[in-house]
Amino acid sequence: MRGAILAFAAGVLFLQWQAALPGMAVVAGCAGVGLGGLALALARGVRLPRGALLCACALLGFAWAAWRAEFRLADQLPEDWESRDIVLSGVVAELPQRSGRGERFAFDVETVATPGATVPRRILLSWYRAGDGDGENEARREETKQEEAAAQTLHPGERWRFTVRLKRPHGNANPHGFDYEAWLLERGYRATGSVRAREEAARLDEFVWRPGYAVERLRDALRQRFLADLPEAPYAGVLIALAIGDQRAIPAAQWDVFRRTGITHLVSISGLHVTMVAALCALLANVLWRRGERLMLRLPAQKAAVAAGWLAALAYTVLAGFGVPAQRTLYMLSAVALALWSGRNLGILRTLLLALLVVLLVDPWAVLAVGFWLSFGAVALLFFAGASRLGEAEGDPDRPRRWRAGLWRWGAAQWAVTVGSVPLLLLFFQQFSLVSPLANAVAIPAVSFVITPLALISALFPWTPLLRLDHWLLARLMDLLDYLAGWPVWLQPAPPLWTALLALAGMLWLLLPRGFPARWLGLCLAAPLLLARPERPPLGEAWIDVLDVGQGLAILARTAERALLYDAGPRYGSEADAGQRIVVPLLRAVGVTRLDALVVSHRDQDHAGGLDAVRAHGPIARFLTSMPGVGGEPCVAGQSWEWDGVRFSILHPAAGDYAGKAKRSNAMSCVLQIRSDGGAALLTGDIETADERALVARAGPALRSETLVVPHHGGRGSSSPGFIAAVAPRDAVFSAGYRNPFGHPRPETLARYAGGRLWRTDRQGAIHVVLGTSETQVSAWRATAPRYWHGR
Repeated sequence: MRGAILAFAAGVLFLQWQAALPGMAVVAGCAGVGLGGLALALARGVRLPRGALLCACALLGFAWAAWRAEFRLADQLPEDWESRDIVLSGVVAELPQRSGRGERFAFDVETVATPGATVPRRILLSWYRAGDGDGENEARREETKQEEAAAQTLHPGERWRFTVRLKRPHGNANPHGFDYEAWLLERGYRATGSVRAREEAARLDEFVWRPGYAVERLRDALRQRFLADLPEAPYAGVLIALAIGDQRAIPAAQWDVFRRTGITHLVSISGLHVTMVAALCALLANVLWRRGERLMLRLPAQKAAVAAGWLAALAYTVLAGFGVPAQRTLYMLSAVALALWSGRNLGILRTLLLALLVVLLVDPWAVLAVGFWLSFGAVALLFFAGASRLGEAEGDPDRPRRWRAGLWRWGAAQWAVTVGSVPLLLLFFQQFSLVSPLANAVAIPAVSFVITPLALISALFPWTPLLRLDHWLLARLMDLLDYLAGWPVWLQPAPPLWTALLALAGMLWLLLPRGFPARWLGLCLAAPLLLARPERPPLGEAWIDVLDVGQGLAILARTAERALLYDAGPRYGSEADAGQRIVVPLLRAVGVTRLDALVVSHRDQDHAGGLDAVRAHGPIARFLTSMPGVGGEPCVAGQSWEWDGVRFSILHPAAGDYAGKAKRSNAMSCVLQIRSDGGAALLTGDIETADERALVARAGPALRSETLVVPHHGGRGSSSPGFIAAVAPRDAVFSAGYRNPFGHPRPETLARYAGGRLWRTDRQGAIHVVLGTSETQVSAWRATAPRYWHGR
């Protein structure tokens, strides 16, 4: 059974790596062969070779995931109805996410009033309190300085009628970036959009009865009560996360502390919390049940405790939003409960694999989530360490008293999870907290056995002093974590997959029991992971990545030993920007810990919105910008330098542009040209037609470049014919947001570049330009790493 489940999981995973879904005939064929092989394996008198059985199960997993994907993708928004007003009614399906600008919520569509419109069953909507609410960062630049507080008008289970404007699922596509489209697919959101015409929105019903809506309404009520009982409390969001699984009230600064100390898993409703709640309820039920003779005669106390613990785990998992870690634990506890109830022992490994099978049957996209691998990996490591050291403490005749043996086992489990998870953490996050063992040794018992139980008791029995006591205890723990967060963190570039797998095997070897020969070889197997170095351009070449940051601009240029960032991307909201979400993760993944130069073309927030995050990432040797008052060196035409055989030249603005009457921000954009022996790339910021004429007159033939990052995202006020003729680009790159409200790039601008190759970040993701020693090559990330859900 164990091999069959693993083969099924491999088939599911293989489907998720595909660039396109197979045809239904192929899916039916795989399902038929798989079911036939499974039937033969189960038939009496037939002995199917093990390899054939594993292939049959893998085909079943592949067919199951493909069928589920085809069914989900069929529920889509037609392209003709993107960015058009649609009147519809439905129910707020989940806990709304509230911020200073408005609310974001899942919406179950019931009826569509607009004739001819087709809308998916579940969509993700944003309702902004200021601005035009289209959700694009550039459109919010002129919002008021002080964002309006979100009026809490939406609650789960309410039926509303809205006028909405929708888009098909779309996210930024960058190397080492978060796949937002995969996230939307897994959660069943088949379109995103915003509410228009706020005054026309109407609440039709206060509550629509459905079990899922009732649970979400309860979660909403608990969240509101926690916030009301803890006004201005800095860690109220953490207590809310521990009680109902809603992490959205935790500020970014606290997440940074959790990451640096390696305790992020404790803030989510993890398997540890669910198991703890189940164990406490089972213990309480066992004690109380034994006090009733009639109850004991009807049902043994052990079975009553099992039932109570399972029901508590189910209730907590549902209340927490049914996340993957909690699901996995619930399914494992279900298998254990059934085994105990029936008097059978399935074993830990078989129980874990049954949980894996159920998770993949319910959610075949779970393998796309990092939490899936960390969650199952941690439990598997605990099983491996426990099995390999079985009896090691108990068999020692000189061991200390019983409580010391328990402490030893606890330490062994912490060591196993800490060491064994290093390869996965470096593969997924490129960092590992060196203080994690100490932080977890303190935080796990404090959070699991004190803070979380008190939060749940406060949720069940409203008593403000108890909740405030819980917050005080959490604050003392956070004091320690704040101190530990200042300790070093191991950072390294994203390693190749093979080094992580090799290191994982090494960690398992290292965790073998004492007395096993040459356990130190496990460290040798980890050496390629720890010593992995990122790929860099050879001498004389430059690699330029025009990142997909939405409606904005951020470009990373690398030579053999140097790195330059041109613009830092847009600001998305009060606590989110392209710097922290896209630019810094990429810098970390490719091994750029220090920028040799940062050029911020001008002060507009779609170019400078991520500046603070970039500055916090690491040292910056030289900062060039036209922005006043930020401590940078003015960028002036004539500045130039050479790195590793590649020349960098500032072509605009001229020194005289800083004198006299202040010019528009766009007109002061720093224009940078990067040139190798094989070609040149011109980065132009947001210059407009008048600036282009001045640039042509000043630079002349030196403007000619094989690759042009088109000015002002392809707006109508730039890309004059004379400028295009002077540059003569073979490749024109447009950095723009998907379905942005400005219509960038404009059709008339696209037509002017019709003679060359056009590249668009909104459609093709990040654009990679290689300025070689003899030629220039350009490629797009969506074509390099395609997935079947992209663009659907």
